[in-house]
Amino acid sequence: MNMDNLTPKEIVVELDRYIVGQNLAKRAVAVALRNRWRRQQLDPDLRDEVAPKNIIMMGPTGVGKTEIARRLARLTESPFLKIEASKFTEVGYVGRDVESIVRDLVESGIQMVRENRTREVKVRAERAAEDRLLDLLVVSANLPVGASLEEVRPAIKKQLRDGLLESQEIELEITEQKTPTVEMFTPQGMESMGVNFKDMFGNIFGGQKSNKRMTVEEARRILMGEEEEKLIDSSQVETEALRRVENAGIVFLDEIDKIASSDRAGGGGPDVSREGVQRDLLPIVEGTTVNTRYGPVKTDHVLFIAAGAFHVARPADLIPELQGRFPIRVELEALTADDFRRILVEPENSLIRQYTELLATEDLELVFTEDAVTALAQMAAEINNSAENIGARRLYTVLERLLDEVSFDAPDRAGERYEVNEGMVKSVLGPLAADRDLARYIL
Repeated sequence: MNMDNLTPKEIVVELDRYIVGQNLAKRAVAVALRNRWRRQQLDPDLRDEVAPKNIIMMGPTGVGKTEIARRLARLTESPFLKIEASKFTEVGYVGRDVESIVRDLVESGIQMVRENRTREVKVRAERAAEDRLLDLLVVSANLPVGASLEEVRPAIKKQLRDGLLESQEIELEITEQKTPTVEMFTPQGMESMGVNFKDMFGNIFGGQKSNKRMTVEEARRILMGEEEEKLIDSSQVETEALRRVENAGIVFLDEIDKIASSDRAGGGGPDVSREGVQRDLLPIVEGTTVNTRYGPVKTDHVLFIAAGAFHVARPADLIPELQGRFPIRVELEALTADDFRRILVEPENSLIRQYTELLATEDLELVFTEDAVTALAQMAAEINNSAENIGARRLYTVLERLLDEVSFDAPDRAGERYEVNEGMVKSVLGPLAADRDLARYIL
């Protein structure tokens, strides 16, 4: 999508297609995203001085914190990483060190750029793979008496393009790579040891060629991969990925409240992975250079979006230095019955549509009446209030329970129409919702 025309209002509109409510959070991320474009328009001497305004999202589970960040990254094709802060430990203890965040983000960027390049060269790769397939088919063809290879080639090519030869077997020479795996600890942590021994030592390891018989369909897939590798410049992919990570990377740091120091939050338990982790995170968030297998990466302009329920701790329980690196704080509201109703029907990938399309593959027409949708939303809200509040994820549990029988019998009910109404919702879910102890285990 062209960022030149993507205003904050348009960003919010795009997010509204997938996420219900939470307008304050959408506005915050929309402004943060637009500020990135604004920074690129500045003079170079001022551009480097403008730091991203990182965001803390506060709200219970299942209200859309992760989805907002993920959709934002997809919208702008930005390298994106979701990571739980509670996975990290302070340097010197067993566990992942915080610099692995940047290394994982770079891997995400490499994959994204490689997928883009693959799409760009797809047509050329298909043509090259088709030519190689055609050579193999022509050589193995039983030629009519007096016919030459060039005479039968057009006919075989037409059959190949029409899909008539997909199941025919051919012999293809493939290269088997047997690069050894080595794990060792380094100052940057074990996960940084993505060493490509093939590049370092050539074909000492593996590279053994062998002939295998396979169908044309399987051979095409292998040949496509080989041709794509030939057309894609790995060094350009790495350079572009590092540029995107440094200027457009987004890190979603979940469960940030879990690393609030216990003495600040008033809780107990070990304090090793709390304040120490916060101090290790500090240089990554404020801007530092991390060495990766693809080269050094600066984090000065990576956008960090932290999130947490903050039931016990508060943002003020984080160390002051880290608080200052997250100047924007947004509180997400708990979902109501009306929100649940909208989630069921409004988004492009709404839950009702998902279940309807799934059962349509069995030639079973699934229909929800308006009163059924309303009853489902009310039921989910009531269960969240009486049991643990898991937000919109409650809709999955009630829908799975409601449609359990029809999902099981769907292959035997092809051609039927199955209507879900209010009475059915109340008869199936009502008794379970009324029994709080039972609802805790089933819903």
